[in-house]
Amino acid sequence: MITTLEDAPAAVSRSDLLRQIADLKKARNAVILAHNYELPEVQDVADYVGDSLFLAREAARSRAEVIVFCGVHFMAETAAILCPGQKVLLPDLNAGCSLADSITVEQLVAWKQAHPGAVVVSYVNTSAAVKAESDYCVTSSNAVAVVRSIPAGREILFLPDMYLGSHVAEATGRKMHIWMGECHVHAGINPAALDAVSRLHPGAELLIHPECGCSTPALWAAGDRKSRAGQRVITSTDGMLRYVSSSPSREVIVATELGIIHRMRQLNPEKEFVPASRTAICPYMKMITLEKIHTALRTLSPQITVEPDIARRAIVPIERMLEVAATAA
Repeated sequence: MITTLEDAPAAVSRSDLLRQIADLKKARNAVILAHNYELPEVQDVADYVGDSLFLAREAARSRAEVIVFCGVHFMAETAAILCPGQKVLLPDLNAGCSLADSITVEQLVAWKQAHPGAVVVSYVNTSAAVKAESDYCVTSSNAVAVVRSIPAGREILFLPDMYLGSHVAEATGRKMHIWMGECHVHAGINPAALDAVSRLHPGAELLIHPECGCSTPALWAAGDRKSRAGQRVITSTDGMLRYVSSSPSREVIVATELGIIHRMRQLNPEKEFVPASRTAICPYMKMITLEKIHTALRTLSPQITVEPDIARRAIVPIERMLEVAATAA
């Protein structure tokens, strides 16, 4: 039993810990958001689970006084920008992102100077400072729609993920300058890895996240996808969840971070989900635990804040992202 909100958790059972989290959440008027890649027990305790776009929408519409963001740093920053009057907590400040770290605001400013007048399209996997220098923000689920909304003939700088950028360029037919960044987890899911697992499961459908190193035709051509695999679908994590729920296929190869398979199995217990790579585990996405959520709710820390000028400029591309997503939905 929690006597005050400041009481530290003793060694308690899992059921007691969950009960304490529920009590603290109610007392703090808090909501817990979790990304699809988080630990299973973190997903299970969350009020909302989804991809970056879904969580950004939930943060924007939330009326909770406290938002506990179970994801990585750039996601919590986005929530803080969208919810300036609420406390946004990231239970572990070390939960970063190798993709977001692949470009700095100084590098972006220099790139813009080399291409004056270009439209800057930044993946949501970027820092708030990079977003503040951007015209549009995108996620893997709406990047194609956002680029299609940009008037033809405009020069486009797309950053920082080269695989998502190549996928968007192919899907839209637009020529873009693409930053050579990558997610170290998704980049490791390459054509050779996908070809190997496809040989073992020749009739399975393939669900591929556009950040993967196997997502573009030029790279995936290294494997004979058509002769040894079922349909290939490139989509976001939430797109994957929607697809498998409507597909009649009983076996699916999943090419993204392994955390999503927990929800896939919960929603589709009759189907088999095969990881494209059993090493596709993001260490940053596994840093947040139930104990850290409890501590964050108890202490109201660590809190994520964004410098006001950066937040003022960064919210413009973020809101454009949400508007385009709503139109495309």
